[in-house]
Amino acid sequence: MQPDFSLPRSPRPIIIIGTGGIVNDAHLPAYKLAGFNVAGLYDINIAKAIITADKFSIPVVYENLEQMLKNAPQDVVFDMAVPGNEIIGLLQKLSDDATVLIQKPMGENYEQAKQILQITRDKKMIAGVNFQLRYAPYVIAARNMISKGIIGDLCDIEVNVNVFTPWHLWDFLFAASRLEILYHSIHFIDLIRTFLGNPTGMYAKTVKHPLMKQLASVRSSIIMDYGDMIRANILTNHCHQFGLHNQNSFIKFEGTKGAIKIKMGALMNYPDGVADLFEYIIIEEGKECKWETIDIKGSWFPNAFIGSMSEMMKAAEGSIISPDNSVEDCIYTMACVEAAYESDKNGSIKMSK
Repeated sequence: MQPDFSLPRSPRPIIIIGTGGIVNDAHLPAYKLAGFNVAGLYDINIAKAIITADKFSIPVVYENLEQMLKNAPQDVVFDMAVPGNEIIGLLQKLSDDATVLIQKPMGENYEQAKQILQITRDKKMIAGVNFQLRYAPYVIAARNMISKGIIGDLCDIEVNVNVFTPWHLWDFLFAASRLEILYHSIHFIDLIRTFLGNPTGMYAKTVKHPLMKQLASVRSSIIMDYGDMIRANILTNHCHQFGLHNQNSFIKFEGTKGAIKIKMGALMNYPDGVADLFEYIIIEEGKECKWETIDIKGSWFPNAFIGSMSEMMKAAEGSIISPDNSVEDCIYTMACVEAAYESDKNGSIKMSK
């Protein structure tokens, strides 16, 4: 099964700001697959940018932001792959009416997210956030099945991640006051929103680990409240260091007539990953129920990154009014994240002795 990626009619040149691991592992491989032109790179670490440019045959490495802004093509899309605390400063330096894809999260907290939203409004930017899990091929396939009513009415979404994540690959996270929900489970919060809309509330507990005391929380339990008939849960543990045997990483959709379960192989044995698996089951009267598999071409990394960039290009060329992943939509994902942290801070109901 080949999910339908909607590509822009006239792809625009891209300049990437930041050349960290995610750019090398996902952004640039995705853009190569899509045939997008990356016109240049900028990173405060010029040596790192040069290595990336050589690896992917990118013609220009800018020495500073001023040079980048002066020489950027007129119709460029800026791909800002920087930590959340650097987004506001960069947006303020970009020209009015710029098209910009912002790496998630949309700031380090909800207050910063609101500032980012206001800056993009004031400067009349076409701005989106790189919540690319929305565009993973297996998510597109699940969305198509659900929209056609194949598994009935959607009433349950569960994300369960029990893996060992090598956090040392992102050194900036060691100084972050928020980690797991803001930099990881945010993907799943955003994904659930795209299926169920905005929740009426959030419940969450996020905790550290005795062997990772230098990091903020690395394990989370999150409930998104959609009333009495729909369950939406996220359970993550990034500290399962006991081999692959009992690791898991899945999204499960249950409806009134069937279910879909997606194994997200990219998160297991990271960064090498394991194979994805797409399974589904449908209840049909008089027939034996059994799980079937579908071969989905492509994966979260790198294929989904084509989708988030394509949305920016389509909005810039006018083939769509607004990107699906616009800051106007993604501000609600940030509101959910903030509510989750508020729930964690307020704590549980205390039991009487």
